Amino acid sequence: MSRFEQMEVFVAVAEAGGFAKGAQALRISPPAATRAVAALEERLGVRLLQRTTRRMGLTEAGARFLMEAKRILGDVESAELSAAGEAGAPAGRLKITSSATFGRLAVSPLIGGFLDAHAQVSVSLLLLDRVVDLVEEGIDVAVRLGDLPDSSLVSRNVGAVRRILVASPDYLARTSLPEHPGDLKHHRLIGFTGLGGPRGWPVHGPDGAIQIALSPRFEVNDAEAAIAAAVDGEGIAPAMSYVVGRRLTTGALVQVLPEFQPPLQPIRLVYPHARLLAPKVRAFVEWAAPRLRNRIEELTCAAGAPA
Repeated sequence: MSRFEQMEVFVAVAEAGGFAKGAQALRISPPAATRAVAALEERLGVRLLQRTTRRMGLTEAGARFLMEAKRILGDVESAELSAAGEAGAPAGRLKITSSATFGRLAVSPLIGGFLDAHAQVSVSLLLLDRVVDLVEEGIDVAVRLGDLPDSSLVSRNVGAVRRILVASPDYLARTSLPEHPGDLKHHRLIGFTGLGGPRGWPVHGPDGAIQIALSPRFEVNDAEAAIAAAVDGEGIAPAMSYVVGRRLTTGALVQVLPEFQPPLQPIRLVYPHARLLAPKVRAFVEWAAPRLRNRIEELTCAAGAPA
């Protein structure tokens, strides 16, 4: 195999977590995949994969090489498409990631239309409540909420949402309606720990900027479970406006302390910077941006929750 082919095999094996699955993805035999990676390691003079009888993992050198190999393979794919005059013909597998709840409500419903518009593209959507390293994990596009600490990423703003506090009418009838953030210490709070959910956040109220502190008695790592507990009258929960918009409209939930508003949080389409952007990535960003903007508005403003 050529150096380029060896690199392709290594990436496939590393991403699949094993030689058999990696070989299957490339439609070669497992022994051929094993020989290719062994030859690559011998040429580089370093071990890339740590093999045991039970599992296979990347060495430190292997993790660094995987990141660079993905970047190189992506650049080569883009260069080939450009040289062949196919820059306007998106093709190949597109890997997208989003947080679980937003992905389920806003991203996943759009994928079918994108596939209809681009017959040569297939999509792998990963819904994960953690921040993904796009280059290291081979992700083409991410949908991210909030600030972007990594300035090397290219982004397209598609809207904004707000974190709010909600409770059921039944819970508030049994307790009392908080009139000031300080009143929350007398209430049962429900916490969502996904994506590093905050213990508090800055808000602007009638008397200026203050910090709302949260000390949940019940925490859960799933947003829908936290909202379900609030609907069942278990307490007051922080939630993103796009998650609870319809429940506010139906009256299953009401907003608590609506006069104390935290800053809007932007939602962006994010992708790694590249000299030659793959046509499939460009096509998805251009296609999805206006549709995501409309979907965010549907889930928030139009549904009765503040943007």
